[in-house]
Amino acid sequence: MSKLRADVQALLFLLPFLVIYILFTIWPMIKGVNMTFYKWTLIRKMKYVGGDNYNRMLHDHDMWAAIWHSFIFVVLTTPTMIILAIVLALIANRKSRLQRFYRSVFFLPSVLSVAVASFLGLFVFQPYTGLVNSVLHLIHLLPENTEIFWLTETNLSWIAIALITLWWTVGFNFILYLSAMQDIPDEIYEAARLDGANDRQIFFRITFPYLSPITKTITMLQIIASFKVFLQIYIITGGGPLDKTRPIIQLIYETGFKKNDLGYAATMSYMLFAILLVLSAFQYWMNNRKGAQA
Repeated sequence: MSKLRADVQALLFLLPFLVIYILFTIWPMIKGVNMTFYKWTLIRKMKYVGGDNYNRMLHDHDMWAAIWHSFIFVVLTTPTMIILAIVLALIANRKSRLQRFYRSVFFLPSVLSVAVASFLGLFVFQPYTGLVNSVLHLIHLLPENTEIFWLTETNLSWIAIALITLWWTVGFNFILYLSAMQDIPDEIYEAARLDGANDRQIFFRITFPYLSPITKTITMLQIIASFKVFLQIYIITGGGPLDKTRPIIQLIYETGFKKNDLGYAATMSYMLFAILLVLSAFQYWMNNRKGAQA
C-alpha cells in the first residue's frame, strides 16, 4: 500500500510536465501525421488525398537532392567537429597561465545567435572586402586583381558554411570534452609517465579511450544537429548557387510556407524523422554490440 501511495505521489508531481509534453509534443506529432494524408494549406484543410503525398515524395528529385545536401553537411562537419573539439580541449586542459583565456576564447562564439554568427560569416567570406580574401591578398597567396567567390561556387560554399558552423558551434562540444578530460584521474597519467610513456602514447592509450563514451554521445548529437541545419545556410547562401546547398529543412520550409503546401511539407518532415530514427537506432545497436564484445 505504501508503494502504491508513493507511485501516486510521484505521478502527481509528474502530471504537470506530462500534460505539457502531451499538448506540445505528442499531440502535434499526431496532428502532423494526420496532415500528411490531406491537401492542407496555411488557411485550411482542403481535401483527403490518401497516400498521394507519400507517393509524390518518393519520386521528388528535389527532396532527395536536399537530403543529399544535408548528408554532405553531416560528412563535412561531424568528423571535423569531433577532432577540433578534442584538440581545443587538450589545449585548454594543459596547466598554463593562459588556461582561462583559452577556455573563454574557445567557448565564446557558441553564445552568439545563429543569425549573428551567419552575418559575421558573410562579412568574412564576401569578395573584395571580406576578411579571408583580404588576408590572402596581404600575404600574397592571392593575386591582387583576383577574388575568390566563396559563396557563389558550390564547393567553396560548402567549405565556407562548414567553417562558419564549426567556429560557431565547437564551443559546446569543447566544454563536454574538457569536462570529460578533467574526470580522468591524475594518478593514471603519473603512472604512465613513470613507465616512460610519451604524450602520443598517453593520448591514444589513456585519454582517448576514456573519452569514448562522450564521443559516442557527441557524434550522435552532431549528426542530428547537422541534419537539421537550416538558418545559417539560408542566411549565407539562401540554398544557392542553383539550390546546390539547399538542405532538407529549407525545402520543407519553402514547401510549407512559400508554396502553401503544408500537407506535403509535413510528409517530408516525417521522412527526415525516419532517417534520424534509423541513425539513432543504428548507433544504439553499435554501442550495445561494442559493449557486449568488451
